[in-house]
Amino acid sequence: MAVSIGISHIALQRRARLQARFAAEPAQAGDRAALDISDIRHFPIREPVSGNRYSLLRVTTRSGLTGWGECAFDSSADINAVESAWVGRPAHAYATVMPSTPFRAALDIAFLDILGKAANAPIFRILGGPTRNKVRAYGSPYSQAFPVAIIEVPTPASRNQGKAYENRVLELVDAVPADRDFVLAAKGLLTPGDAASVAKALESKHPLWFDEPCAHSNIEAVRKVSGETVVPLGFGDGIDDPGIFQALLREGLVDLVRPDIGIFGITGARYVAALAETYYVAVAPRHSGGPVGTAAAIQLAASIPNFFIQHVPHPAAEEDRAMRREIVSPAFENGKDGFLELTNSPGLGITVHEAALEKFRAA
Repeated sequence: MAVSIGISHIALQRRARLQARFAAEPAQAGDRAALDISDIRHFPIREPVSGNRYSLLRVTTRSGLTGWGECAFDSSADINAVESAWVGRPAHAYATVMPSTPFRAALDIAFLDILGKAANAPIFRILGGPTRNKVRAYGSPYSQAFPVAIIEVPTPASRNQGKAYENRVLELVDAVPADRDFVLAAKGLLTPGDAASVAKALESKHPLWFDEPCAHSNIEAVRKVSGETVVPLGFGDGIDDPGIFQALLREGLVDLVRPDIGIFGITGARYVAALAETYYVAVAPRHSGGPVGTAAAIQLAASIPNFFIQHVPHPAAEEDRAMRREIVSPAFENGKDGFLELTNSPGLGITVHEAALEKFRAA
């Protein structure tokens, strides 16, 4: 009986504290309303040489705070529908952005950018980080900024290429300096048989991982590759449903999950990372967009414990690289000694220049 009375007394004290806290909230209602969204603007961007396109969103609150987000370009996405759904709602509702929402990733990133600025803290701090002091990164095949090489397999002329094809891949691998790590990227082009034989031939070369060795849509095909090699396998290209990652993880068929930040945003990618963490699997987010996406990827990396490495899409043409530097400052995508630096600036830690966005607006 004494125990029961003690618990009841503690519960009453806790309830009194909560009531006192909530009773004071109406005085803060104006502060919360300041984060309500008042305007959303879409900037479709096109790189001048590569033609690569992505979408930027500028989200403005009633208090004047502005957040920026990026997502994959979708010509069918309707910005008017997004405005109708979100103007008047608070930026701290970022976790309620549904997967089917147009500009999903850009909204998520922009809302978190606003919250970081409101708290005068980088996004990774409001998400519980940092989990690291710097972010390991790698670039595109022609990038020299990071000491990790990407080797793209030759497009197969037909199915079941055999030994001659393996030798062609090995020649590419042998051209990589011995002191550099490398990733073999197949873009899902190989049959399970070819992918398994190539992976087996590369085991002694110790690639960081074999990226998209075959189509992930066929679990049995992935199982064949996974069962015949110890080379780590990475998947994520085109995946927009966390359930697909969960199926690969449950079957023990993936060693590296690669959620696309242009599809999932920061929140969605963190969800995939949480799934992977329960299977002791690392995360190497995909990224094929612009510098706002890179800034978001840095915040993501610093907020999850099982991060491995981040892709930075360095275009081949200097005109495209110059465009990226022009639309965002400071210039941070080259990193230093193979790492991207964290920032202590609020939100994403970048300034977006709207004049440059108009200059490079996609037709």
